[in-house]
Amino acid sequence: MNEPQDTTARAARPDPRLLEILVCPVTKTPLFYNEAKQELVSRAARLAFPIRDGVPVMISDEARAVDDEELRTLGKR
Repeated sequence: MNEPQDTTARAARPDPRLLEILVCPVTKTPLFYNEAKQELVSRAARLAFPIRDGVPVMISDEARAVDDEELRTLGKR
């Protein structure tokens, strides 16, 4: 019998090709994928856009502000 596959983790992860073409809607600069927080971070805009059910929510009103300390931490990755 076949083992059931765990599609939950795969469904929640955005398509890597999509991540390559997305840019910040505010600054039009590249985004950093923060896998641990499931967010796309714009260093230029200092915003983190959530990824919900594998879909990036690229609405600035839905984004959270990113502080200097968090940006420094992301820079080390």
